[in-house]
Amino acid sequence: MKDSRIGRGRFAALALACMLAGGGHGARAADATGDAARYLDLLDMHGSPKSAGDRSFNIFFDAGAWHGYSLPAAGESSSGFSGPFVHSLAGGQWAGTRFATLTLRDATGRQALPLSLVAEHAGPGFLERSYGASGLTVRQTLFFADSMRALVRTEITAADTRDVALSMESATMAVQGSRLEAHGRQAVQTFDGSPWRLVTTVLANEAAASATANGYRLELARPLRLKPGQTATIFVEQALLDGTAAHLPGVDGEAAWSANRERWAGYLKHAAPYHLPGVADDVADRVATKAKIILLGNWRAARGDLHHDGVIPSYSNPDFNGFWAWDSWKHAAALAQFAPDLAREQMRAMFDYQADDGMVPDCLYLDKAENNWRDTKPPLATWATLAIYHATGDRAFVGEMYDKLLRYHRWWFKARDHDHDGLAEYGSTDGTRIAAAWESGMDNAVRFDGASMVRNGDGAWSLNQESVDLNAYLYREKLELAELAGVLGKRADQAMWLREAAAMKTQIQQAMFDAKAGYFFDIRLGSHEPVRVYGPEGWMPLWAGVATPEQAQAVSRVMMAPDKFGTLMPFPTLARDNPKFSPIKGYWRGPVWLDQAYFGVEALRRYGLRSEADDMARRLVINAQGLTGQGTTYENYDPLTGHGYQSPNFSWSAASYLLLIEDASSTSLRGQDLR
Repeated sequence: MKDSRIGRGRFAALALACMLAGGGHGARAADATGDAARYLDLLDMHGSPKSAGDRSFNIFFDAGAWHGYSLPAAGESSSGFSGPFVHSLAGGQWAGTRFATLTLRDATGRQALPLSLVAEHAGPGFLERSYGASGLTVRQTLFFADSMRALVRTEITAADTRDVALSMESATMAVQGSRLEAHGRQAVQTFDGSPWRLVTTVLANEAAASATANGYRLELARPLRLKPGQTATIFVEQALLDGTAAHLPGVDGEAAWSANRERWAGYLKHAAPYHLPGVADDVADRVATKAKIILLGNWRAARGDLHHDGVIPSYSNPDFNGFWAWDSWKHAAALAQFAPDLAREQMRAMFDYQADDGMVPDCLYLDKAENNWRDTKPPLATWATLAIYHATGDRAFVGEMYDKLLRYHRWWFKARDHDHDGLAEYGSTDGTRIAAAWESGMDNAVRFDGASMVRNGDGAWSLNQESVDLNAYLYREKLELAELAGVLGKRADQAMWLREAAAMKTQIQQAMFDAKAGYFFDIRLGSHEPVRVYGPEGWMPLWAGVATPEQAQAVSRVMMAPDKFGTLMPFPTLARDNPKFSPIKGYWRGPVWLDQAYFGVEALRRYGLRSEADDMARRLVINAQGLTGQGTTYENYDPLTGHGYQSPNFSWSAASYLLLIEDASSTSLRGQDLR
């Protein structure tokens, strides 16, 4: 990773530094001009934890940090920020309720100067709160210097000459045997049975840390002497350590803030304006930027048994504290557009655990003993790698990944092709049907209701049906491997992949398309009878480019039919007229999942149905409740109302929205017009 982290795998201390500067606040991204000001408050970041596990509101994470913060709940006017939330502590716990609550006193009379909240904002890469106090203006900005430490930058400007005493308090939460000790300039919060700890170090020369009844206090030993128009800038650095490091070198607060602004300017920069027909350009721009913020909010740095950085599915769900393969491929494809270093890390994180036979596990955790080897996930790793190459031209990364991708691709046909006919099935390593369904990514999809398991060999089992989406993915992967082989000058490999793709294309077209129904279906092993359930798997041959123009035209009619998939929020995971259609609680039996919907839009675009694709894309953006306002992305959506359900701040939904808008903005649309 090329970011501002200091020392991979090490964690920083908490620090406070003070410096005086003449004149105003200086150029800031949070000022009324610039990209950051355009993107203020895309998400509502207000909330105060009512319990240690409270995830009912949005939390600000950045730079891969495992700890995060929020603006206090609306109406709470006292200074500071909610937090920290420590994601690595018992799956995610609030270790504190309030951080950096500021107290100012007139140094002469020692009388407290009440702070009045003036404004507060969540911007790209920072939280900010401003106050007024009897001739003083105060601004607190919380941002991340790197994956280990967050800083609060407090600026105090006086209208007249005065001496001001300053202290800051932080309230801790009694969680997991939390203990607090203060030694000189340092306060340390530890937790029973956990290597994680929060360390607070006051870096000002004359300052001290002390424990209080509910937390700790940081206090400057001497008052600040302020002159008219002069600003005192105080930095508080909070960071998380585990057992790998006792401390870190100090950080320059102003340099860290400048680096933060430079990093985020890079994220916000894009080659051309975002444009989605039927959606105002500023709305498309804000939705795409919100998607970036959500993805980066779920970024977690390499820690424990996670050897590279990656993106978790959602910090809002206590079950999602690791990296999942299918999610990772989608995250990487989207990250390639604006954070390619992180995209590469995301790919490496999963392939760190590739088995000797080529399999990549379903998911990875801080503790590798929890990794799931019962199944893998659909083969989109080559698609993601190619997206990174197209965005970066990084031939070295292609060389790093090619053999790994080749082995993963071949594994499918060795472990998941029961009858050795060149068409694969989803399956599991333990012979359970539930793990086989997980492998599809569509855990409870109706198409698997009548499926059973067949044994292929030691640790290799298949469902008794060849899935059309799996084989469409594998067909496209052969073409993508051919392109990667060409990048590396492997001409023999390139020709081999193209021959294999051509043969597989014919098989899918002939065996898996039901001409009477005008749709692609899974087929049973042996009988080759179609499993006639209308789901998103049926448009994957269009996304992959495997369908004939005539087949694509038939499938597109089904996709756009109001009684099938042309709903208010289009492309549900089960046709609307199916008796088992359950749009709210059905999980994969009716709700819209944005990855499948994005693939549906791209399927139409690939075969020249541009206006139809644009209309479906517009509906996915406009009809998702809250998306164009301050709402976040969700795991899935009700296709009839657009209401979001399951996990908020869901990464692959954010990734899908970004790709949806990015692709619509491209002038290089593919395919021929079928009409």
